[in-house]
Amino acid sequence: MQEQSFLNDIANQFGSGESSIIDFLINIFITIVLSYIIGLIYSKYGNSLSNRKKLIQTFVLIAVTVMLVISIVKSSLALSLGLVGALSIVRFRTAIKEPEELVYFFVAIALGLGMGANQRVVTLVGALVIILYIIIQNYNSVKSAVQQNLIVTLSNTSEQALDENKILELLQKHCSRIDLRRLDDVNNTTELSLNVEFKDFNSIINAKNDLKAIGDIQFSFIENY
Repeated sequence: MQEQSFLNDIANQFGSGESSIIDFLINIFITIVLSYIIGLIYSKYGNSLSNRKKLIQTFVLIAVTVMLVISIVKSSLALSLGLVGALSIVRFRTAIKEPEELVYFFVAIALGLGMGANQRVVTLVGALVIILYIIIQNYNSVKSAVQQNLIVTLSNTSEQALDENKILELLQKHCSRIDLRRLDDVNNTTELSLNVEFKDFNSIINAKNDLKAIGDIQFSFIENY
């Protein structure tokens, strides 16, 4: 009798009858598969500096947790209001520094929301479109020449003044675009900051070697976010 009562409580929680429990199990299985595939896509095509392989399990846990929460609260207004209060005290201890990570977290949450609301077709189509877009975008970026947008900072290491014209002529041989960002000249020290675009990585290496050949200058290449 106790076992039958327990099964009845589960059936009442998820809807009506055995079919609702089966639907829930199907939804949670689809959620795990889709979120794992999203994790594999992120691991292969992501540009984040963090450990991408470890985040695969995180995507699965987020998607399944959201799906479970939505499945529980969707039929109860009281539980929905309680969820709002509970989420208001949740805080991340560390900020997400990579925008790409935040996007994939939203994708995992969207998968959980869709499957928790039992919107299988919409969720599957949306996940398929996102995956295809990521693959096509990566294919196009690899196929085409990617512009390397960098900030180059140069300064003289001796009392001899920095020859800006010579530096600009040298960089023009390797860069497709050069914009002046800052020029400082204080106490015989000249600092030049340029926003430049290189066609490929080899152009960066060649520009570095030419700058080293000038002598009496120090320089750095920084990614322009």
